[in-house]
Amino acid sequence: MKLARYLTILEWGRGYGGVTLTNDLVAAAIVTIMLIPQSLAYAMLAGLPPEIGLYASILPIIAYALFGTSRALAVGPVAVISLMTLTAASAVAAPGSAEFIAATLVLALLSGLILIVMGVLRLGFLANLLSHPVVSGFITASGIIIATSQLKSLLGIKASGEALPELVTTLIENAKDTNPYTLAIGVIATGFLFWVRKGLKPMLVGFGLAARPADLVAKAGPIVAVALSILAVIAFDLEAKGVKVVGDIPQSLPPFTVPLFDAELWQRLAVPALLLSIIGFVESVSVAQTLAAKKRQRIVPDQELIGLGAANVAAAFSGGYPVTGGFARSVVNFDAGAETPAAGAFTAVGILLAALFLTPLLASLPIATLAGTIIVAVLSLVDFKTPRAIWHYSKADFAAMAATIAVTLLIGVEPGVMAGVGLSLALFLWRASRPHAAIVGRVPETEHFRNVKRHKVFTDPRILTIRIDESLTYLNARWLEEFVLEEIAAHPKLKHLILMASAVNAIDASALESIEAINHRMADAGVCLHLSEVKGPVMDALERAHFLHELTGRVWLSQNEAFEAVLEIANREEETQTPTDLWMARGLI
Repeated sequence: MKLARYLTILEWGRGYGGVTLTNDLVAAAIVTIMLIPQSLAYAMLAGLPPEIGLYASILPIIAYALFGTSRALAVGPVAVISLMTLTAASAVAAPGSAEFIAATLVLALLSGLILIVMGVLRLGFLANLLSHPVVSGFITASGIIIATSQLKSLLGIKASGEALPELVTTLIENAKDTNPYTLAIGVIATGFLFWVRKGLKPMLVGFGLAARPADLVAKAGPIVAVALSILAVIAFDLEAKGVKVVGDIPQSLPPFTVPLFDAELWQRLAVPALLLSIIGFVESVSVAQTLAAKKRQRIVPDQELIGLGAANVAAAFSGGYPVTGGFARSVVNFDAGAETPAAGAFTAVGILLAALFLTPLLASLPIATLAGTIIVAVLSLVDFKTPRAIWHYSKADFAAMAATIAVTLLIGVEPGVMAGVGLSLALFLWRASRPHAAIVGRVPETEHFRNVKRHKVFTDPRILTIRIDESLTYLNARWLEEFVLEEIAAHPKLKHLILMASAVNAIDASALESIEAINHRMADAGVCLHLSEVKGPVMDALERAHFLHELTGRVWLSQNEAFEAVLEIANREEETQTPTDLWMARGLI
């Protein structure tokens, strides 16, 4: 059913029953408890009023439930996207201003439209422009910047800057203004949250609680930190002593908002929205695929684009800001037993009830506690093990990762992403322009051919076999000519060259011209060119050209067959017959 391809609720909703409903409700209750402080914290990280974080966790979740394919992905505000939103919107307006809020709505709408168009056109593969080292490096650097930026709230001082040098400089300059009460709350809350993340579960298991319930209780730890810090502010009148609190949060449904249609503003936010969309999609689809694999389910990346796009469009029209699938909340949703996207919809209902009835209780919530929540959450994203592993595996990939980290930390978020993508593409093009190729010989007493530098193989000075290990395109066509001609010059007794094409999946027009040029130059030098193990689609393409009619040798089904026949011809060429006579005697021409 074509409609079910886009509206996935029609697929998973058919068999929805009582057991599934119970599991989804339990998961939703647990995720709701976790999301309330997170949503407030991430909105403030994005430079927005805290209630916008709640709004961004209601309709977007419902929209994803209708169109998304993951059964466990929890959509909403996340740290990295919040930082990117702050960076992009700050370029057009002051954080917290009406113009800034309008810019974040436009960002959400643009991101949503970009994602939907990519999904309809099935352009999910474009996310592959961001390699894993680049994404990992970007998230690590963003985590460091986010954690550093929250130190100002932990100390109760002012600090500014999008890059690390400016942040650190302003923090040091204003450290003398630290509020001791704010610092005490921030340090205690952060320490408690770290302990909850690492130590509470083992303690509960030690008391006899099962591992899964213990893990879920630990995930709800931020609620305890929020409640205790609110009580501390009220009991000791800390707001009068300079401790900054969230303040009054409107008790209301998400407002209906219409993003500003300003051509100049849309133009200025187009590139940030594109980067934000791709980063959000990569992060989201990685989480979704990981969780789906655990239950042997599958997701459809192109439909995920539509689901995330719908979520962002919903955010734009309901007073939110850009959203994506979050790792922590999705894992909690999965561990809590969520079976369908309906769990997300129930979570949205829980957040809605919180926005209507619980916001007065949050008025005395210290900003320092929210800062601690963010710090603990984002430091789990900082990964120093992967750079070491990538350094040992691939220096080129490490260079892309290191460049992404360095540029993000020193200059900013958007330049960091662009530097990583640019360097990744440059390295890809460099590799593609110099594909791996090997001179191979036959392993004794077998029909296998292996690299002469790695194995003891049989070769003949009159025959040279070059195995090409990549498709031939305009990027490496010139390299192929140079490589082959250099090898011909290095083998003065050469009479036959066999190009082993077992790993060649395509030959484009530029590469075909290069092979034709090689064929003609070798003919002038008295060397015969052969091809072996050419794949069917490649052979079909060659047959549409004139190359096979001009080929001085033959196309062989297997490398061993080619080597045996050419070896026989080479032996007989040393007798009185001419090469043409030999080919005619074998019926080959």
